Amino acid sequence: MENLTKIPITYIRGGTSKGAFILEENLPKSQQERDLAILTLYGSPDKRQIDGIGGADPLTSKVAIIKKSNRKGIDVDYTFGQVAINRPYVDYKSNCGNMSAGVGLFAIQKGLVKTDEPYTKIKIYNTNTKKTIESTIPVKNGKVHYLSVKPPMGVPSTGAVLTLGFHNPAGSKTGKLLPTGNPTDELILPDGKSIEVSYVDVTTPSVFVNASSIGLSGIETPDELESNKNALELLEYIRSKGAERIGLVDDYRDATIDSPSVPKVIYVSEPITLDDDPFRLNKNEYQLIGRAMSMQTMHKAFAVTGGICTASAAVIEGTVVNKVTRNSNDGKITIAHPSGIMNFEIKKEVIDGETIISEAKVQRTAKIILDGTAYV
Repeated sequence: MENLTKIPITYIRGGTSKGAFILEENLPKSQQERDLAILTLYGSPDKRQIDGIGGADPLTSKVAIIKKSNRKGIDVDYTFGQVAINRPYVDYKSNCGNMSAGVGLFAIQKGLVKTDEPYTKIKIYNTNTKKTIESTIPVKNGKVHYLSVKPPMGVPSTGAVLTLGFHNPAGSKTGKLLPTGNPTDELILPDGKSIEVSYVDVTTPSVFVNASSIGLSGIETPDELESNKNALELLEYIRSKGAERIGLVDDYRDATIDSPSVPKVIYVSEPITLDDDPFRLNKNEYQLIGRAMSMQTMHKAFAVTGGICTASAAVIEGTVVNKVTRNSNDGKITIAHPSGIMNFEIKKEVIDGETIISEAKVQRTAKIILDGTAYV
């Protein structure tokens, strides 16, 4: 193996995603060489990622780069990368909340932080969004404590149960809670039809649309949507126009290549009683239904960052999301997604007439799968 380079990695499931967590010092310093090493590690570009650790799915083609922080009051710096599957590209434009759940476990395992019992609070600086996350992790005998509790929907087994608190998460890319200044805007579709959309930026910029306005039921499964080419193209058009509208690209036609992961496009609908597998829910048990896209495919569960943005939009008067949300006044929002539900707690304040999202919390589980050496 004299022609291969060794890279120490820790493979961690965070929430409903997983990927390699790597110390920054163990990667090449130049951006080009670093990205080449990551792409080789994951086996991209290749739709099967057969020659790497990627699982041929956007949810398993993610990387976290970690280093001990020199910032005051911060324990570790964390950079998230979405590794493209079919082309040689690593997207650093946004954070992944699910992968954020694994950062604290990695920091404890690598001795980057001092532990306290029964809980260790770790301050994380996300370089993608320039925002701070506080991860509260159960610890016993100086190690992460794995608890036997009911796992989150979308995950077959449990892990360390932790809480992520996102501080002042608005304006992650655009600098504004509402990038256009409006709770809703008009968007003209290719067929000339006008629909209502909301642009909201909390942990990640997102474009929201009511499912019924684009001819969808709101409860499509990933397989059902993947077989609907017209719907996929329409959702990507809406996302791309959103990227142009909020200033992430100059021309919407460039968004799929130049900004494939942000903004997210999420379609929402009102709660209904759900009787079908994989879960059963009474319409009074949750606040809204959401379907989120990830790299032009439907997320099989729901992204944490996209979920926080959705839950925040739910408590902002007049947004597309707010209009379909049941009982959002207390800031506790439960979203039904293709694999079950996710719970969020949004702290909203109104100061001098301006809406401020001061904190967003979500509970996740995370588990270290392996720790070892990769060869690239």
